[in-house]
Amino acid sequence: MKKIEAIIKPFKLDEVKDALHEVGLQGITVTEAKGFGRQKGHTELYRGAEYVVDFLPKVKIEVVLADNQVDRAIEAIQTAARTGRIG
Repeated sequence: MKKIEAIIKPFKLDEVKDALHEVGLQGITVTEAKGFGRQKGHTELYRGAEYVVDFLPKVKIEVVLADNQVDRAIEAIQTAARTGRIG
């Protein structure tokens, strides 16, 4: 048995879930998360005041699966979650 943890953008969750279902995985655990990488957040304007948003919303997916399913699951997650942009 192996456990895969992936941090993805929230709007990619449905695509990743569908991709995992297509490779035969039935169950996943999803947790809301916040974080940043190379993009390091951004500045927003709220009621006339600027503030820095350091942590961006993310979704953490956890999948426990048999050893022989690992490669297909990783491929499915990478393909479905890829946006072509950092973060």
